Amino acid sequence: MTQRDYADRMRWLRRWFTRFGRWYAWFLRHAPRFRDLIYIGFSLLTIVAQAAGAGGREGWITKSWIVLGIGVLASLVLWWRRRYPIAVTVIGILAMASAQIFVPMGLALLTLSIRRRDVWLAVLSLAGYAAYVGSSWQQNTDPYVLLFTGPFLVGSWVAVGAYVGARRDLMVSLRDRAERAEAERELRAEQAKLGERARIAQEMHDVLAHKVSLIALHAGGLEVNPAVGPEKVESSAGLIRQTARQAMEDLREVLGVLRADVSEDGADLAPVPKASDLARLVDDSRAAGVNVRSELDLPDGVPALVGRTVYRLVQESLTNVHKHARGATTEVVVRGAEGDGVTVRVTNVRPVAAGSLLPGSGAGLVGLRERVTLSGGQLTTGPTPDGGWQVEAWLPWSDGREGEA
Repeated sequence: MTQRDYADRMRWLRRWFTRFGRWYAWFLRHAPRFRDLIYIGFSLLTIVAQAAGAGGREGWITKSWIVLGIGVLASLVLWWRRRYPIAVTVIGILAMASAQIFVPMGLALLTLSIRRRDVWLAVLSLAGYAAYVGSSWQQNTDPYVLLFTGPFLVGSWVAVGAYVGARRDLMVSLRDRAERAEAERELRAEQAKLGERARIAQEMHDVLAHKVSLIALHAGGLEVNPAVGPEKVESSAGLIRQTARQAMEDLREVLGVLRADVSEDGADLAPVPKASDLARLVDDSRAAGVNVRSELDLPDGVPALVGRTVYRLVQESLTNVHKHARGATTEVVVRGAEGDGVTVRVTNVRPVAAGSLLPGSGAGLVGLRERVTLSGGQLTTGPTPDGGWQVEAWLPWSDGREGEA
């Protein structure tokens, strides 16, 4: 076989499979009506055979035509067996009772048992059995054989239909469950994306907001007091440069974690702060010109989760002071012991200036409340009697595996 002959044969096969696929798709769309025609044709064949053997010439003119007429009517109504299964079954039972025509009744019971498995199926099955026994009683000399044959014949059609219907219902149920599972999976994936976005936003806020507020505080100090000497300008510029570099390094670490693969046990999006970093955090605010008094009394071995949450509490509280009360005296108190938990309280007096140095995102206190709640603690925020503001939280001393100084 040459290459050209092989290519021609492959093209012929592709055309044949394409035509077969189109024909099969068309057949699937019209398959129910084809089955209806097959049922009607099968029923008509049995009716013609039954009418032809109904009796002699004189009897054929009378009884056979009656059988043929009733049978054709009972067969043709099978076209509507899906839409009106009960009515079609009743017509089949009447045809069985009047002319001993079984096939239309059997097909109707088959359809009814596929569509419904309720009291209507039981009632009509008993009615069909009674019609079969009553119409055949005079021709059967052995009533016991008739009584036992009827349940087998009627029950066979009903049992087959019930099996097909139950299988169809099972397939529909499995398909619905698969679709619901797919929809739930997509919903969980979308919720996970939203949750991760919120987590990233919170980490970015925690990492950058404090240092950006320090930069703004240093720059604001130079702006409101331009007459300071060169040494003060040089010192403030150095602090601004150092703080900006730290902010860029933190941002680079956050973006690096976002670009890298995250392990299964989870990775922090930001550098993990420690309880021992609180002193440096307070010193940065003092260097920016905020009057901060601190009392840090934490023992060694603070659990990692507690130390990180305490750091974020103090950091966000001082950031809010930088933004909204930069000239106010602030007090930071952190006390804790194993068994008693950790208490954090940040209080500032009423600020002299009413304006804000930086706009607030509105996510700081919300993030703090979420952190404290996840740690099992309690958080209260609100104004003080003298017009200031206070943030106070209590955290349990969790049994973390990782300790920190």
